[in-house]
Amino acid sequence: MNLEYLLASPIILISLFAVIAAVIDPLFKSKSVNFWFAVTGLVLSGAAAVYTIGLLPWVEKDLKMMQLVSNNMILFGGYSAFFDIIFCLSGLFVLLASKEYFKREYGEFNEYYTVLLFAIIGMMLIAHANNLLILFIGVELMSIPFYILAGFIRIREKSVEAAIKYFLLGAFATGFLLYGIALVYGATASMDLSVIGIYLKSTPTISIYFIIGVGLIIIGLSFKAAAFPFHQWAPDVYHGSPTVVSAFLSSAGKAAALAAFITVANSLFPFSAISQKLVSNTHTVQLVIATISAITMLLANFSALVQKNVKRMLAYSSVAHAGYMLMGIAANNPEGKTGILFYASAYMLMQIGAFVIISVLERDDDKYMEISDYAGLSKAHPWLSVMMGIFMFSLAGIPPFAGFIGKYYLFIAAVKADFTWLTIIAVISSIISMYYYIGLVLQMYFKEPADKPLKAELGMSRITLVLTAAGTLLFGIFPSLIINVVYSLF
Repeated sequence: MNLEYLLASPIILISLFAVIAAVIDPLFKSKSVNFWFAVTGLVLSGAAAVYTIGLLPWVEKDLKMMQLVSNNMILFGGYSAFFDIIFCLSGLFVLLASKEYFKREYGEFNEYYTVLLFAIIGMMLIAHANNLLILFIGVELMSIPFYILAGFIRIREKSVEAAIKYFLLGAFATGFLLYGIALVYGATASMDLSVIGIYLKSTPTISIYFIIGVGLIIIGLSFKAAAFPFHQWAPDVYHGSPTVVSAFLSSAGKAAALAAFITVANSLFPFSAISQKLVSNTHTVQLVIATISAITMLLANFSALVQKNVKRMLAYSSVAHAGYMLMGIAANNPEGKTGILFYASAYMLMQIGAFVIISVLERDDDKYMEISDYAGLSKAHPWLSVMMGIFMFSLAGIPPFAGFIGKYYLFIAAVKADFTWLTIIAVISSIISMYYYIGLVLQMYFKEPADKPLKAELGMSRITLVLTAAGTLLFGIFPSLIINVVYSLF
C-alpha cells in the first residue's frame, strides 16, 4: 500500500492542490495566494514524478519499471511519470507567463490557476490509464477545463468564439471516442487494456465490432492531437484563445493526446502478428496512422505558408508537429516511442517559449499579432529576438537545437519500420516549414520597423523564456540527458 501511494503521489498531490485551490479561491482577496499555491502544487507534483520515474539516485531500482496499481486500472511509473513531468513543467511555465499577461491585458482572476490544475489532472489520468474508462475520464477532465480556458476572456469576442467552436467540435469528437470504447468493450467484454491485449493474442478471430471500435478511437484521439482531417478547430481556437492559453493547449494538450495514443497502441491497436487476423497486410493499422501523419504534415505546412498572423502560423505549425509525432506511433518500435517522448519534451519547450514571446509583445488592439509587426524587433528587443530565433530554428528542425534531435529519432524509427516513404514526406515537410519559420527570423533581423516598438513587460515571463530557451539548446547539444532516461522506460 505504501508503494502504491508513492507511485500515485504525482496525481494525488496535484489533485489535492487543485481541490484546495478551488476552496481557498473565495477566501483571499490577494491574487498572489492562488498563483503561488498553484506553482507550489506543480513543483511538488513534478518532483514526485521525477522520484517515481527513478531519476533520483536514492530511488529503488524496481520503481523504474511500470507498476500497475488500483485494481489494474491505473498505470504508474515508467513513461507515465515521464509525461507527468512534461505536464507539470508546461503548467509551471505557462503560469509564470500568465500572471503578467492577464494583469496587463484583461485583469487577473484566481479561478484561472484552479482550472489549469484540473486540466493537468486530466492529462495525468490519460498518461496513467490502463483502462478505457479511465482514459475517457482523463480526456474529459482535460477537455472541459480547456473549453473554459479558451473562452476565459469573456469580454473578448474572439475568445468566446474559440471556446464555442472548441466545445462543439470537442463534444462531437468525444462521441466517436466513447462509441469506439463501447464497441471494443462489446467485442472483448473488458475495458482493461492488459486483458484486451491478452484477448487479441489468444482469440482465433477478431470481431468486426472491435475493428470499427479501434477506428472510432483513432478518430477521437486524432481530434485531440489536431491531426488530419480533424485539425480544423486548431487554428481558430489557438488564434482566439488568450495567448498563454494557446501555449498550454498546443504543448501540454498535444503531449496528452500522444500519451493516449501510446497507451492504447501498446494493447489495443492490432500491430504485428495480431493484424494478420484482420487482413493479409500486417501493417494495416500502422499504414492508416502513417497516412494520417503524412497528410497532416503536408497540409499543415502548406497552410502555414500563407498565414499572416503569427498565432495562426504557429497553430498550423502545431498541427504539423502532431503529424511528426504520429510517425512514432505508426512505427511502433522502441525508436518511435523514444522519439515521441523526446520530441514531446522538446516541443513543449520551444512551443511555449514562442507563444510566451508573442504574449509579451501582444496588446489588446491586436498589435504585434501579424508577422510583419515583428520587423526590426532585433533592434528594440535583441534578447527576445535571439530567443525567438532559437525557438524558430528548433521548430524547423535545424541543428544543434532539440527539435532536430527529436525529428532525427522519429525519422529513424519510420525507416526501421519500413516507412521510408513517410520519412521522405516528413523531410519535405520540414523543408517547407523552414520558409515560414526562417521568414519570421528574417523579419526580426533584416526588416525595418514600420512603427515605434512597444515596450516589452516581461515580469516572471523572463523565467519561462530563459528556461525554455536554455532547455531547447541544452537538449539539442546533450540529447542523452533525456534519451538515456527514455530508453529505460520501454
